[in-house]
Amino acid sequence: MTGRLRSEILDYLSITVGVTIYAAAVTFFFLPYKLTSGGVTGIGSLIYYATGFEVQYSYFIINAALLLMALKTLGWKFLAKTIYATNVITLVLWLLQRLHEYLGSPMLVGDELFMATVIGAIAEGVGLAICFMAGGSTGGTDIIAAVINKYRNVSLGTVMMLFDFVIISCSYIVFRNVQLVIFGYVYLIIASMALDYFIRSYRQSVEFKIYSRNPIAIADAIISTGRGVTILDGMGYFTKSDRKVVISVVRRREQAGMFRMIKNIDPYAFVTMGNVTGVWGEGFDVMKVRDARRVPRRQVVVLATDDADAILSMQQLIGPAFEVRSLKAVGIDTDRPLNDNILTGTAEDKAAYVKNYYGFDTLVTEHDTQGHLSYIVSTGSEDECFIHRFADIEQVKAHLTKKG
Repeated sequence: MTGRLRSEILDYLSITVGVTIYAAAVTFFFLPYKLTSGGVTGIGSLIYYATGFEVQYSYFIINAALLLMALKTLGWKFLAKTIYATNVITLVLWLLQRLHEYLGSPMLVGDELFMATVIGAIAEGVGLAICFMAGGSTGGTDIIAAVINKYRNVSLGTVMMLFDFVIISCSYIVFRNVQLVIFGYVYLIIASMALDYFIRSYRQSVEFKIYSRNPIAIADAIISTGRGVTILDGMGYFTKSDRKVVISVVRRREQAGMFRMIKNIDPYAFVTMGNVTGVWGEGFDVMKVRDARRVPRRQVVVLATDDADAILSMQQLIGPAFEVRSLKAVGIDTDRPLNDNILTGTAEDKAAYVKNYYGFDTLVTEHDTQGHLSYIVSTGSEDECFIHRFADIEQVKAHLTKKG
C-alpha cells in the first residue's frame, strides 16, 4: 500500500469518527432538549421542531445545494470528502435517532439543560475538528467557512460562529423561548472554542535550535523527513571554537521523532525548543493577505533565465497583465552547483524545479532542431505541479489567466 493511499484511508476513517461524534451530539444532547445547534443541522433542527420533518433529510437537501455551489472554489478533493461526510452523517443521524427511540428517548443528563449544552457543544466541536483536520467537513456552513478560510487568515471557528449566531437567533421564532436562545449562544461559544482549540493543537509548530559537533548529519536526517533546515555560523564563546547552529521548524506532533533522531546522531548535542504561534511557508500554512494598495495585482511569472534582455523582451511580449521576473529576482542563485545542475537540464526540468521549490509559475522557451519556438509553462498548487507546452504566446497568456 502506497503512502498516499494509506493517508487517504486514514483521512476517511477520521472523517467517519468525526461525523459519528457530531451526530451523537445532535441526537443525544440537542434534539431531546430542544437546543438549536449551528450550521445546517441547526436549520434542520428548526425545521424538525416546526414541522416534524426529520433532520437528516433537510440536512442532505441543503448540503447538496451548497456542495454544487462550492465545487469550483474548493475542488474535487475537498468536496469528495465532504460528500462522503454528508452521506455518512445522514445515515448515522438516522441510525442514532432510531437507537434513541428504541432506548425510550432518554434524557442523558436529566433536566440539566446547561450540562447538555456544554457536553453537546464540546462533542460537536471535537467532531468538526476531526473532520477539518482530515481535509473534509460536515457540510453546510462548514463549506462556506472553508471557502472564506481558503482566501483569508480567518479561523474556521470565527466564521462559523457568525453564521451560527444568526441561525440560533432564529430559534426564537419557533420556540418563543429566550432561555433556549441564550443556551444556544452558550453552545455556540463553547463549540467554536473547542473547534479552534483542537485545530490549533493539531497545527501547533515548534522551532528547534540544535548546537552540535555533527551538524551536517543532523541536517541531512531532518531533510530526509521532508522538513527544511537552516544552518547558521556561530562561536562557542567559552571555548572560543566555531559552532554550527541547525534550525528547523516542525509540527508539535513530530517533536518526539526529532529528539530521537538528534540523540541517535549526537547524544551530546545542546538543543532548545520553542513554541511557534504561526508558521507560513512550504510544508505549513499558506499566506492569505489582501493587497492593501487596491490596485490590480499582476500575475507573477518567472522566466528561467537571468538575461536582462530576454526578461525585457518577454515582458513586452506577454503584456502588462503579467510581471516577468528573472531567476535571481526570486532568489535562485544559478552559481550554486545544485541549482546550476538542475537548470541546465531539460526545459520541463527547469520549469518544474522553479515551481516546486520557489512557488512561482514558470515559463521556459525552447527551440527545436527546426528552429520552432515552444513555451513550456509550469503551474499548479502547493501539492502538484503541471507542465504544459504551447506554440503561441497567446495560448500561454490564456492558460495563465485561466489558472489565476
